[in-house]
Amino acid sequence: MAKSKPLTPSDIIIFGGMGDLAIRKILPALFHRFIGGQFSGKGKVILIGRNSLKRNHYIEEIKNKCEEYVGKESFKPNIWNKFAGKILYIKMEAEIHAEYSEISNILAKTKVKGRVFYLATPSEIFGIICHNLKNNNLITQYSRVVLEKPLGKNLKSFKKINNDVLDCFNEKQIYRIDHYLGKETVQNLMIIRFANNIFAEVWNKHSIEHVQITVSETLGVGNRLGYFDKAGALRDMVQNHLLQLLCLVAMEPPNAVDADSIRDEKLKVLKALKPFSQEDIKKYCVRGQYATYRKESGKKRSNTETFVALKLMLDNWRWSGVPFYLKTGKCLNKRYSEIVLQFKPVPHHIFPGQSKDPETNKLIIRLQPDESVKLEMVTKIPGPGGYRLKRVYLNLSLADVFGEQTSGAYERLLMDVVRGNQTLFMRSDEVEAAWRWVDSIIEGWKKMRKLPLLYKAGSRGPRSALMLMKKDRRQWHETQ
Repeated sequence: MAKSKPLTPSDIIIFGGMGDLAIRKILPALFHRFIGGQFSGKGKVILIGRNSLKRNHYIEEIKNKCEEYVGKESFKPNIWNKFAGKILYIKMEAEIHAEYSEISNILAKTKVKGRVFYLATPSEIFGIICHNLKNNNLITQYSRVVLEKPLGKNLKSFKKINNDVLDCFNEKQIYRIDHYLGKETVQNLMIIRFANNIFAEVWNKHSIEHVQITVSETLGVGNRLGYFDKAGALRDMVQNHLLQLLCLVAMEPPNAVDADSIRDEKLKVLKALKPFSQEDIKKYCVRGQYATYRKESGKKRSNTETFVALKLMLDNWRWSGVPFYLKTGKCLNKRYSEIVLQFKPVPHHIFPGQSKDPETNKLIIRLQPDESVKLEMVTKIPGPGGYRLKRVYLNLSLADVFGEQTSGAYERLLMDVVRGNQTLFMRSDEVEAAWRWVDSIIEGWKKMRKLPLLYKAGSRGPRSALMLMKKDRRQWHETQ
């Protein structure tokens, strides 16, 4: 268990408090930090929902998820009882101004300075909630608001939502969360790049042949159908998760490790993305849908994509001419998230029997499952008989090296909100730049008026995604 210094006591108010995200991610993360001694002060966890629930019902549901999260061996009933004592539930309609009185009464009794409002609701009502908080005098200088993705459905809707929130909170109080940025290996990208000279010197177009970023899921949309059918994979995954990973891979060294310095460099990457023309959409964008989705959604001609593969370029000095391949999909053959940097081959092949296109070095950064960093190298097979070559891995497994010292993404991000550290959160101009680029794809799809390509559940996705790489004489890295 990662032990950390206790933080300033804060009340955490979760709108959508009995929703899937809160039950599966947010509350177990808070419980883990309670065990670790960071969230053990006077602050309360106040859940906001629309349904009438008895305390024993919602406490039991939360307990089951928390026990699953920390593991039965680590789950201590006495610690759980203390944590459960911090949890309160309020039935209310978040859109109605008059119903905020009970929140006011509870916060007045807790008498702690910190207030974190976590909006785990559809983004369409973020502005309404924030204005109700403001008009009920619930926002103080110590208040912060966490906004879940995706923020809007395009650039226009994002601007409307963002401006509504900014009417109530200043930019320093707003935490636009992307849980991928809380993953240990994602943060390790900065260390790998900027603290190790062997990588710092070769992290550019002179040494790297191409980059792949993949988020592959084996499950379908499940109980997220209502949300996902309106969003699709491009908005749900590419606009935030994959573009944020791209930024960390491609950005220049920041002047300092602080929020604005890092976000300034990420913004430059997003602005360097070459927008997709209509011809680019046809050549470099694959849009797919797993075969049973239409039955699940009840739509005979569903236009919602569950798979996206893209080839994109950055117009800047470091990466000019280096293609970045992004891929994400549901109901695929394997569950994993990883970044692969394919290095260029040696300029001249000297070993007898070596193929004209030998395997070259790869840096494979695995985000999930089993966070790790692997460097693929070529070495000689021991024994007589000349030079027989084989690929091998130098493998850094975070679990093997650090054991239980690692913590979950939501744990880290929630505690960063409490301490006021915005480094791992997106700034307004970042989200705006991401939407501006994604909008070029959305508009291109509308003009094409084609349904997504169907692919079999449990496969590697549409054949066109394989051809996207094959026509460049490349192939997607197959995770082991």
